[in-house]
Amino acid sequence: MILFKRAETLAATHARTAVLFLAPTFLVLAAVGLYPLSRTIWLSFTDANFFADEARFVWFDNYIDLHSNPDWWAALYNTVFFAVASVALQVVLGIAFAMVLNVNFTGRKFARAANLIPLVIALTVASQLWKWMYHDVFGVVNDALLRLGLIQDPVAWLNNPSTALWAIIAMSTWKFVPFVTLLVLASLQGIPKELYEAAEIDGAGPIARFIRVTLPMLKSAIAVVVVFRMLDALRVFDIVYVMTGNSPATVTISMFARQQMIEFGLVGAGSAASVEIFLLIILGTMVYMRMLKVEDR
Repeated sequence: MILFKRAETLAATHARTAVLFLAPTFLVLAAVGLYPLSRTIWLSFTDANFFADEARFVWFDNYIDLHSNPDWWAALYNTVFFAVASVALQVVLGIAFAMVLNVNFTGRKFARAANLIPLVIALTVASQLWKWMYHDVFGVVNDALLRLGLIQDPVAWLNNPSTALWAIIAMSTWKFVPFVTLLVLASLQGIPKELYEAAEIDGAGPIARFIRVTLPMLKSAIAVVVVFRMLDALRVFDIVYVMTGNSPATVTISMFARQQMIEFGLVGAGSAASVEIFLLIILGTMVYMRMLKVEDR
């Protein structure tokens, strides 16, 4: 009984110590995260703007106006399409590149180092580089396609509504495939070789081994990759803004929120859009994690 009480006292002491050590971190997070979030939520229920001294409480008017605005739904469609298409391509290509880099071959170390080059380039710099590459007169993309005979005339990739979003998706894929490759490669190296040997003994071919051994073992890594990349893709701003500006064909929900707040001065409306972006990301993450739990069962 005495030992039990001592153990309980020791556990309580450790818990208090942990709280003391974590308290500064929680305070900083509250200052830089919780306060701005709560302030944004409050502003979303007001008609705050840069042209009025005082803000009036308007309840859900900003949200009603937001949902009746066709530009918001167009921006939401662009964002979801960009996120799903770009993340899907990044995951597929990342797994393929990781499988290649996991094989022993001459120059593998150099290939692994070269794979990281897109990842270390600043995002705005990479976006501007790709914008120049897509130029319809001086761009290397048109020059290469013309030389190969794949197109007859130069294409204004970023000015054409039917190609602009796909051009940005291609840039995002090039930029973030190394991130997916890195995480998947680390997981690949942790798969026991005995599993492949057992599968081979059972008569499984390369495709069967990939489907029945590799993919199940990569499930956790792929889940982490999808969550991280979807969180980033759903709030995309800088890539699109640098490459196409406020073009209606590629505007995203983050750009829409910025436009409402900065260009139009409608702080309340922009805050409502920001809150919906936050809720969309949280809801998407919860649904995806719920799907993973159902599959595990």
